[in-house]
Formats: sequence, structure tokens, C-alpha cells
Amino acid sequence: MTVVRPSTGSGTQGSGTQGAGSGTQGGGSGTPGDVAERAPRRAVSPERIAASLTLLALLVIGILAVNEVGISLPAMAQSWGNAENFLARVGGLSFPEPGDLAWLIALTVGLVLVGTLLAAVLSVPIAYLAASNTTPGNGWRAAARFIGVLTRALPDVVLAMAFVLMFSLGTLPGILAIGIHSIGMISKMFADAIEQIDEGPRLAIRAAGGSKLQEFTSGILPQVLPSWVATVLHRNDINLRGSVVLGYVGVAGLGLEMSYAFKALNYGKGLGIALVIFILCIVMEIVSSMVRGAMLGQQQQTRSWIDRLLHPRLGSRGSAAASTERPAWAASPATAVRRPWTAQRVRHAIAGVVAVLIVVGSVVVSQINWLDFFTFWGKLPEVAVKFWPPSFGSYDASVMFEAMRDTVAIALAATVLTLLPSLILGSLAASNVAPSPGARGAARFLLVGIRGIPELILAIVLVVVTGLGPQAGVIALAIGGVGLLGKLIADSFEEVDRGPERALRAVGATRLQTYTSATVPQGMQALIGHSFYMLDTNIRAATILGIVGGGGVGYYLLNASQGSRYETVTAIVLMILATVLVVEGLAMWMRKVFR
Repeated sequence: MTVVRPSTGSGTQGSGTQGAGSGTQGGGSGTPGDVAERAPRRAVSPERIAASLTLLALLVIGILAVNEVGISLPAMAQSWGNAENFLARVGGLSFPEPGDLAWLIALTVGLVLVGTLLAAVLSVPIAYLAASNTTPGNGWRAAARFIGVLTRALPDVVLAMAFVLMFSLGTLPGILAIGIHSIGMISKMFADAIEQIDEGPRLAIRAAGGSKLQEFTSGILPQVLPSWVATVLHRNDINLRGSVVLGYVGVAGLGLEMSYAFKALNYGKGLGIALVIFILCIVMEIVSSMVRGAMLGQQQQTRSWIDRLLHPRLGSRGSAAASTERPAWAASPATAVRRPWTAQRVRHAIAGVVAVLIVVGSVVVSQINWLDFFTFWGKLPEVAVKFWPPSFGSYDASVMFEAMRDTVAIALAATVLTLLPSLILGSLAASNVAPSPGARGAARFLLVGIRGIPELILAIVLVVVTGLGPQAGVIALAIGGVGLLGKLIADSFEEVDRGPERALRAVGATRLQTYTSATVPQGMQALIGHSFYMLDTNIRAATILGIVGGGGVGYYLLNASQGSRYETVTAIVLMILATVLVVEGLAMWMRKVFR
């Protein structure tokens, strides 16, 4: 009888003696007993094969969509005359009066911040119900996931249209539109973070008789809080750029002022305001880095180029060693109650007070008419009748479905064009992949610069250069997507387990071998998830860019809204919702299969 001995994993197997064609394993003679010792190959499940084929099919369809759009660099070069005429009409940049500009900046930042915080608060219970390890049941999880998908599918412009009808003109329609639309992304990211926690602390609290609230506050929240803060700050940056679009439906702020400038053909002033928004995005990145550094302490993996400027000693060996020492005041509960006011504690207290003052100041600057919350109920039935039942009106259904297909094709083409540049820049921006700190800093700086350019501004300029059609929308989405997807890839690569990377380097692997054999395989699930999130985002963004001539269903959405045909707006939104639901279903399936 042959005894099958379990493999010990000793060094002979990893030392290169297992050669192709040698018929030996670890220096063995290739006898049947040795063959029995070999671990059987892991069979690939049919579901994984189907998921891989689906990814391949989507990639092929995206490439075909790029070809259908007909992006031609020679044709764009020939259209440079249009660009010269446009630049001649722009002349020099101009700006509002300093006082007016300061007020517009404060108003825009205030409404964006309040809207983002509103979404963050509402997203916590939704994320708790949507996470597989905390939901009370599958029904609750499905309902929470549907709410997240629904709020992501509803364009903030459409929400602002409805809220403008129900509330007074000003910032409140923009705050509510930003808040409700942002729930989709924030709750999704919150739920993903909850699903990735270490279950040990939560289960220990449950075993000790702790309540659900205690499990959340003591076992879950401390683990996910840094990720949640980063998500909220990231969404705030997206909302700042998205506020440009809200100006086109009457929401106060820099976006409204810019829309007035472009409608009056005052391109110099419009681009000047766009430059102000770009600078605001850079400032937001700096503020985000400061908050992230305070929240994450010694976690060097999350450092960006701005982190190194603001926190030069963050992650050093000496400070890391010091952080492991238990402070004297934590020796007992009695001493912990009398915790001394050290310099660090004073800084944290000041930072907390400043954060509260900023939130209060944002609410004050937004000039919310609180009476609207009591009076809009009377307008609700009238507004609901305008939006329901949905109808394509004078448009033929086949034309609308074809326009929706064009929007999906634009989103797919932009996502495919975004993938490779984002992977390259995102890899160079990751500290464990970049060949040098300088390369990482340059990649991070480039990603921040790209993210700071609103896609709407890019689309307007590209429409002037290339003419009306999907080409301008695809290029604008692809360029803007590099900044977003590249950052997500960089953050995901920096969060992988460093053990396999160190093991490969210890046996002499090159940087490229370490990247392809350890970093990318560990980050593959996140890469797939981020790619589907990018497609999801591009579908909605393609709809908005259609408003300025970027092609797709956005053209019909603009005509319907300007003509007060709100039932057609609802029909278009339902098409977008159905499409986003399909993408979300695919993304959830891919995450489960490739986990």
C-alpha cells in the first residue's frame, strides 16, 4: 500500500529543482509514490470561466465601441483651425470681482461640503444593512443595495431639476441633489469596507454579550473609520467638480456663474472660473492629505506626494517604534480618565474644533431656507404629477433606445481607453511599485491635476475642436477617468499584503516580476471592481456630457428638461437605472467570483 505523505513545503520545491521536462520534484526520481505526493491541480470552476469570458466580451465590445466612435488623431489635427478660432475668441482669462469671487467660492465649497456630509450620515445605516457580514438578512441587504444603485443612477442634474421645482432657488436644491446622489457611491464604499474588516473584535464583543450598537461602535467603526474618512473626502472632491454641472439648472455658486459666462459667449470668464475650480480641487487634495495623515497616524502605505510635504516624518522607523510604546496615562482606567493635555492631544482638539466650525460655517454660508422643508410638501403632489407616469412623448421608443445604446457605447469606449493609462499611472503612484520617490510624486501630481479638470469643461473645449458628436464625450471621459481610476488603483496596490512582495525580492526577483507575480494578483479583485465602478460612473457622466453636445441620450434629456417635459426625463432616468442595475449586478458577480 502506498502511503501518501503531505507536502511539507520545504525549500527543495521552491529552489528551482522542479524543472520542466525533468520529471522530478524536489530531486525525486519520478516514481509513482512521488507522483502521488504531488498536490492535484486546482480545477477552475465553470463560474470563473464564465466570468472571465464575460470580461473578455466586455473588453472586445469596448474596443469595437472605440472603433465606432471613430477617434482620429489626424482628423483632430486638421481641426486645429477650430481650436485657433476658439482661442482667439477666448482672448485672456477674466474673473469676477474679488469680493464676488470670494463669495462664490465660499458658497460653492459650503454647499458641496454640506451635501457630502449629508450623504455620509445617511450612508452609514445603508452600508450597515448592505454589508454581507452585518446585514440582518438577505432582504435587508437587497433593499440597501437597491437604494445605493438607485441613488447612483439618478443624475444629480435630474435631482436638482426636481428640487428646484419644490424648493426656493439657491443652494438647497444643490445640497439635496449632491447629498442624495452621493449616497450611492459612499454607501457602496462604506459597505465594502465593512465586509473587509477583521471579524475577531466584533465576534469577541458579541461573545461577551455586547449589543449590536456596541459591536458597531467598538468592533467595526475603529477599523473602517480611516477608510470612511478617505471615501468622504474623495467624494467631496468629485462633488466639487460636479457642482459645475448643477449651475446649468440654476444651482447657485461658481457653476451657475460659469454657465452664464459660456451662454453669453464670454469664454475668457468661463475658463477663468474653471481655473478657479481646478485650484479649489488642488486645495481640497491638500486638506484631504492633512486629515488623512491625522487619521491614519503611522500607516505609511497611504502617503501621497502631498503627504510627504505635510508629514515628512510620517512612517519613519523611529516614529513607528515610538508609536508601539504604551503611554503612561493608559496604565489603568483611573489614569486614563486623567489623561494629560499633551501637545498631540491639543492639536487633535484644535483640529476637531476647526472641523466643527467649518461645518457650521458651511451651513451658514449656504443660506438654507429652512421653511422650505415645511412648505415643499404642498408642492410634492404637483411635482410628482409632472414626472409620472413616464413617457417618451413625441420621441419614438426605438430612437430613445438607440440613444441609450450610444451612451453605453460612449461609456464603454471611454472606460477601455482609460484602463491602460490608469494602470500605468496608478502603478507608478503606488509606493510599493514606483521605481523612486520622484517617479511616485510625479505620478501622484499628474493624477491630481487630471482629476482637477471638470469633464464638462473638457467636453465643451473638445466639442469646439472636434464638433458635435460622441468623439468629444469619449475623449473627455477618458481623460477625466485616468485621474479617478489611477488614484483608486494606486491606493489599492498600496494596500496589498507586502509579505509576498518581500518574499519574491528575497529570492532575487526583479521589480517587474514582483509586480506581476505579487502586486497585481493581490490587487486584481480591486482592479476589476474599480473598472466596473468606472464604467458605472461613465454611464452617468456620458448622459451629462450629452447636454453640451457630447452625444447619446443626454441630448434628449436636455431638450426634455428645457421643454418642461418631465415625464420624458423620468423615462430617460429609468433607462439609465436599468443599465446601472445591470452593471452593478455584473460587478457584484465579478467580486464574488474573483474573491
